[in-house]
Amino acid sequence: MSAPLEAMPGRTLQGSPVRVLLADDSAVVRGLTRKWLDAAGGIEILGSATNGLQAVAMAASLKPDVVVLDIEMPEMDGLTALPQILRAAPGVKVLMSSTLTVRNGEASIRAMSLGAADYVPKPEAFRGEDTVEQFRAELVRKVLGLGQARALARPHAPSMAAKAAAPVAPPPPRRLTLRTPSPLKPAILAIGSSTGGPQALFQFLRGVAPFLDVPVVITQHMPPTFTALLAEHIGKLSGLAAAEAKSGDVLQPRQVLVAPGDRHMVFKARGRDVFVELLDTPPENFCRPAVDPMFRSIADVYGAGALCVVLTGMGADGREGGKRVVAAGGTILAQDAETSVVWGMPGAVAEAGLCAAVQPLLSLPGEVQKLMTRGRK
Repeated sequence: MSAPLEAMPGRTLQGSPVRVLLADDSAVVRGLTRKWLDAAGGIEILGSATNGLQAVAMAASLKPDVVVLDIEMPEMDGLTALPQILRAAPGVKVLMSSTLTVRNGEASIRAMSLGAADYVPKPEAFRGEDTVEQFRAELVRKVLGLGQARALARPHAPSMAAKAAAPVAPPPPRRLTLRTPSPLKPAILAIGSSTGGPQALFQFLRGVAPFLDVPVVITQHMPPTFTALLAEHIGKLSGLAAAEAKSGDVLQPRQVLVAPGDRHMVFKARGRDVFVELLDTPPENFCRPAVDPMFRSIADVYGAGALCVVLTGMGADGREGGKRVVAAGGTILAQDAETSVVWGMPGAVAEAGLCAAVQPLLSLPGEVQKLMTRGRK
C-alpha cells in the first residue's frame, strides 16, 4: 500500500534536505525512526523529544519542516502539544504517529481537524517483518512528501551566486485548461482525498450541507478503524447522516458513505437503486481504498450526472479514474495548490486538463452549489 521509496525525491524542490524533529517517548521507536529516515537520504534529523513539552520548545528553536509527533507521551501528550507546535513553528507539517486503536484513532482524527497534516499508523509491537516494513515505507514516503510541500510554501532565500547575477524574471505560472461542466444537474457527489483530507472534508462538507440533495461518497486514504471514526466526525461536524460503507448499502440523498480502510468502494446499479460493493482487489496507486476505482464506477453508473471533487492529497490517485468521468460527460472540481496541504492528487487532475474548476477550499462549495441548481425552476 506504500509508494516505492525511489519514486520520492530525497530532497526538497529547493535542494535542501527535509529537516525533521522526532517526538516519541519510546527509545526503541525513536531509534528505529532515526535509522530509517537517515538511511532514506535527503533528510536531516534536527533532534528528538521525549514528550510534548520538549517538542514544543525544540520546534520553536529549530524550526523544522516536519515534526513526527507521537500521541501518547508523558508530561504533555501529542494532541495537547500540536497547536502549540503549529504556533511555535508556523508552516511546519506535523505527522501524527499512533497505533491503530480506537482511542488513538479518535485522537488522530481530532489532531487532523486541528491542523496536523497527516498520520502514520505504527505497529502495536515492532514484531513481524511485513508490518515493520510497511510502517517504515509509509513513514519515509510521508516525511519526504510533506517536506516537499513545506519547501514549496517556504520563502526561497536566493544564493549568493543568484544575488550577484542579473535579475531573471520567474517563469509565468502554468495555465490550466478548464473544461465546460456537464449541463446536467449532478446525481451524486464523489470525493477523493488523502494527506490533509480530514480537515478539508470537514470544511467542505459543512459548506455543501445546506443545499445538498444527492448522495455523497468519499474515498479517503485511511486504514481500518480510522475510516469509521472519520465518518462519525463528518456526521457530527456537517449535520449529514454519515457512516462507513458496507456492501449492499443503497445510496440515499444527503447520506455520506466513507470507503472502509483496506477495501475499494465501487457501485452497481440495480433497477432504480445504486448499491455499494466493497472489493479486496489489489491496491491501486499503492492504496486501498483508492479513488480511481470509485471514480471509474461512478462514471459507469452516473455518466454525465457524476460530480467528482479531488481534495488535498499526496500522489496522483484520481487522475486515471477522472479520465473515465470526463469521458462519460461528468464534471471534476479540484482544490487549488494554495489551500492544499499537498497538491498532488488535485494537481494531477488539474494538470491533466480534467477539471471544470480549480478553486480554494472555501470556494468549492459555491462551485458545487452552482452545479446543483442546474435544472431547477
